[in-house]
Amino acid sequence: MLARFETDVLHSVKKNKQPIKSKVTPIYQTTAFTFADLDELEGYYQGQGNYLYSRVGNPNTDELAEAIAALECAPAGVATSSGLSAILAGVLAVVKSGDHIVAAEDLYGGSFHLLKEELSQFGVEITFVSFEERSSIESVIQSNTKLLYTESITNPLLRVQDIDEFVQIAAKHNLITLVDNTFATPYHCQPFTKGVDLVVHSATKYIGGHSDVTSGVLVGRQDLLEKARAKVVNLGTNVSPFEAWLTTRGLKTLAIRMERQSRNAKELAKALLENKLVEKVYYPFEHGENGYGAIVTIKLSNSVDVNEFFKNLSWVKIAPTLAGVETSVSHPVITSHRALPEEARNALGITMEVVRISVGIEHAADIISVFDQAIQQASK
Repeated sequence: MLARFETDVLHSVKKNKQPIKSKVTPIYQTTAFTFADLDELEGYYQGQGNYLYSRVGNPNTDELAEAIAALECAPAGVATSSGLSAILAGVLAVVKSGDHIVAAEDLYGGSFHLLKEELSQFGVEITFVSFEERSSIESVIQSNTKLLYTESITNPLLRVQDIDEFVQIAAKHNLITLVDNTFATPYHCQPFTKGVDLVVHSATKYIGGHSDVTSGVLVGRQDLLEKARAKVVNLGTNVSPFEAWLTTRGLKTLAIRMERQSRNAKELAKALLENKLVEKVYYPFEHGENGYGAIVTIKLSNSVDVNEFFKNLSWVKIAPTLAGVETSVSHPVITSHRALPEEARNALGITMEVVRISVGIEHAADIISVFDQAIQQASK
């Protein structure tokens, strides 16, 4: 780390060392890189050159991966086409057919589907279990278990994972750990510094921050990242140079966005606690000086018509994703957790009344007002 996070997030992007000293790294929008002769081309394969073909490597994709690795205090990283492809690369760097994964039962629905429906087709066994109690995790670890997988802040009910205990369990059973740090971002949490082996981000969300890019980043141990990078190259899940450039541009304002959005989220959560038409507010108040993240999830009471609530949100956008600078809302049952079986959703408490709010950078009073009005107008 160079200094405090607000400084480091700007300068983790390395200075351009090209002959033309552009302040910002140019976009290397090219499929391939050229060589003067066959000797120079052979030199690449002997480790004397950096770039050959953009699926294999590109200055923009490397810049993004290295910047996130620096912010997570990890030695290596790889940029991918999405958060899910980053998760896939991380998982495949650890497991093969016949291996077993223990995963938190309250993962993002897309991650749940990837593990349960896709990886299981290739002979990887998955057990989903509550990660709230150490005993429940240890009770399902098997002789072929290779990986423990969770989220630092879960989607959508915002359970904060005890990373220290998580790492202790893995060490006791000689397991690799993977943590999705998308909701917390390195601003709030740096799992690698606590002993986690692999950390993944859907950089589409807070890293990019402006709802205009789709990308992912995986960082962590050098040996595991070498395997993960090979998976990205060979499976073709690399991110394009332009998407990487956009994500890196968004990264530079991560600190000020997260500070403002997290503060607004805490204020909104506090206000909604006082609303009698809100049955429950999910927000980790006890973590962090300015709260812990920019998501607030609520469960509306039975006195509120959910459809009417969504219709009365004024300038707040309804979207299936999160983390833009504008406040938006989603309905997990219909969007992010649609892939979960209904029984699993109900067991977790993800019901029709649950609403996930991605809090933006607007004035906190205006955000509070629009939700109070929508709830009131939707009351039966």
